Amino acid sequence: MSHDFAQPICEQRPQKNTVSRPQRKPPKRMNIWIFTLIFLMVSGFFYVWVGSEQEKEWVAHEEWLVATPMFPKQGKLSSQPQKIRLKPGGSALAALKSLGFSYQDAMDMGAASKKVYSLTHVKDGHNFERIQQGENDDVWYDIDHQQRLHLKKRENTWQAELERLPVWHRQHYAEVTIQDSLFLDASRAGMDSRTIMNLVDVFAWDIDFARELRRGDHFRILYNSDENNEGKQIGSTILAAVFVNQGRIYSAIRYTLENGKTNYYSFDGKSLRKTYLKAPVKFSRISSRFSTARKHPILGYTRAHKGVDYAAPIGTPIHAIGDGRITFAGWNRGYGRLVKIRHTNRNHSTRYGHMSKFGRGIHRGVWVKQGQIIGYVGMSGLATGPHLHFEFRVRGRAINPLSVKHTPAKPVPQSDINPFKISVKQMKKTMMNAVEAQRWG
Repeated sequence: MSHDFAQPICEQRPQKNTVSRPQRKPPKRMNIWIFTLIFLMVSGFFYVWVGSEQEKEWVAHEEWLVATPMFPKQGKLSSQPQKIRLKPGGSALAALKSLGFSYQDAMDMGAASKKVYSLTHVKDGHNFERIQQGENDDVWYDIDHQQRLHLKKRENTWQAELERLPVWHRQHYAEVTIQDSLFLDASRAGMDSRTIMNLVDVFAWDIDFARELRRGDHFRILYNSDENNEGKQIGSTILAAVFVNQGRIYSAIRYTLENGKTNYYSFDGKSLRKTYLKAPVKFSRISSRFSTARKHPILGYTRAHKGVDYAAPIGTPIHAIGDGRITFAGWNRGYGRLVKIRHTNRNHSTRYGHMSKFGRGIHRGVWVKQGQIIGYVGMSGLATGPHLHFEFRVRGRAINPLSVKHTPAKPVPQSDINPFKISVKQMKKTMMNAVEAQRWG
């Protein structure tokens, strides 16, 4: 049987007596997604294989290329700063080992720093900081708020130098009237405790802050607060102040003479510094005065009280009222722990009794400066409570310390008087401008 291949297939008719086959069902939708997923997987495998072959070919070519670097070869990137604070009883060796240095490195650093600052003088609470960059190493130690030690390793050799730290000055002005206490009222006016203590030191020769302050006393003050790079206050300097105590007016200005010496003077050029401080303890009260006949609180009988007792908490610092040499520092019966000082006058001497402990380095033969801490308030010996027993003697005879006349130091020299007057005038103007600024907000 022949077929006409020219005739379209769609016009062919099925022969008779043939059994019709069932039509094939179309694939389900799920099967289509499976086939699609398989196709994508195969395509991805082929893409990765081709890419890896290309990479192999590129690497093979790189082996014979001579590379010319765009930048010189660098060492390790700068590491994060490491910082450690010295704990009580800590040492420089322990701190450096904690920063990752070997024992030999620590010893080399100690040897290098001896010429500028010995690492045996490190103090509790101060920081060591390390920054490492490749073969170079840098370590800093904060000596104080003015300078720090810089140890640097270059070409496997340690070097040491001192660096000055920047200090920022911020000027402040305050007016305070005493209502409750000097500390409380000054704090309300925004003054910090360091500045308050500096104010006491400036007027310590003229005002006994333990017994002479009265409600209604007032003062005006212009001062600088010293801050480090982190904004932390590290110091305070009083530029000028006027203090009215019981109606008496005291003035002070900080002035540097031509010879480079800086002191505080009154506005008329007199030195505020006197031969002796008015009191050896700050912010205390007098619990017992000088008397030729006083009943002893422990012994029970009447005898002379040859000094003044300043009641204060245990541990309150005791200051030498004047320059002199220590002639005795030890235990003396009823006085307990006692310090005796012979002053530069040689006819004058002072005694400080009932101490809880002596100041650092205080012993017989040591020369002390006015205001230096020589000990701390206690109740050693015959004492019913914590206080300082203070005596002032002239040629060995005890006199009333509160009646001692204080000779002032030299005033502003005549060679400095004209620039001094100009400085006083400028300072008064600055304080008046500060008053106007506060008034108008």
